[in-house]
Amino acid sequence: MSALFSPLALGPVSLPNRIVVAPMCQYSADDGSATDWHIQHWMTLAMSGAALVVVEATGVERRGRITHGCLGLYSDANERSIARALAAARAVALPGTRFGIQLAHAGRKASSQRPWEGGRALGPDQDPWPTVGPSAVPFDSGWHTPEALDEAGLERVKAAFVAAAGRAVRLGFDAIELHMAHGYLLHSFLSPLSNQRDDRWGGDAERRRAFPLAVARAVRNAVPAGIALGVRVSASEWVEGGFGVEEATVLAAELKAVGFDFICASSGGNAAQARIPTGPGYQVPLAREIRQKSGLVTRAVGLIVDPHQAEGIVARGDADQVALARAVLDDPRWGWHAAEALGAELALPPQYARAGVKTWPGRKLLQAAE
Repeated sequence: MSALFSPLALGPVSLPNRIVVAPMCQYSADDGSATDWHIQHWMTLAMSGAALVVVEATGVERRGRITHGCLGLYSDANERSIARALAAARAVALPGTRFGIQLAHAGRKASSQRPWEGGRALGPDQDPWPTVGPSAVPFDSGWHTPEALDEAGLERVKAAFVAAAGRAVRLGFDAIELHMAHGYLLHSFLSPLSNQRDDRWGGDAERRRAFPLAVARAVRNAVPAGIALGVRVSASEWVEGGFGVEEATVLAAELKAVGFDFICASSGGNAAQARIPTGPGYQVPLAREIRQKSGLVTRAVGLIVDPHQAEGIVARGDADQVALARAVLDDPRWGWHAAEALGAELALPPQYARAGVKTWPGRKLLQAAE
């Protein structure tokens, strides 16, 4: 039996396989509200064969968005638009498919251009907005200097996460993931590179974890037990003296004690000068160490492309799940082809069944050409 296509209990949520679609920003929202682009995008992902589809980083407040085009969940209009897109995705989803949402605050990396516009900080003529962070330390030269959050600001941000989680519950998401990675606000509190505070929210590793854990506790208290809760973390910043896998493992254990169900081990994003050694499965060792030392359900992500590669990660116990992003953009039927390659059964929509390897000779010709 394929390990990749074996079932998994993600806390209270049952999943038919170990494939996850990782959250991918689409930069196509209208003041945080999902558009027709999201409808077609989520519907496509819903048929990918992944057991869990996590929609993109979703700002918990308006100034917590990365760009003007980023999705949000801070208004009734945002909530209505997501309900519309999610209903469409659920209507065509393969049996057993679950949906998650990643709640985020961009912090000092907010107020930036869309990637295809340059990806830098918004200029004075591009309607920028004030950014916030643990300390008044910009992400890089040419970036906005963030306002260091005071106690009132920290309470406002925590309340925004709780409010957005409440909306996610109302929308019926099966899983909620807090974004503690890639240099965004909660990650920037974890890292000594960006958190230079000398109060109870900064200093040693325990105090740098304090605010992200306070947000996690508040969200846990607000979310019913039937919804899976997790985080995405940058388990290495690839910079000397930065947040690393040892601290990430401690964080995972503390999140498990709070009542969280999973962790996704990503990396980078908080240091513009970082040199990341990318390659197939380059972040898998981070997931393996976190899983072994914390016991929390762990997800590996990053240049996982081939079904046999994904199968090996799960079969060896390097991670409990694999998350794919660009691989699914490139091949929206990745899960179908993985099942075919690994000899697993996947319930396909009957409308498309005639494209399967058993009924369409063209599939065999394609495989032979490869």
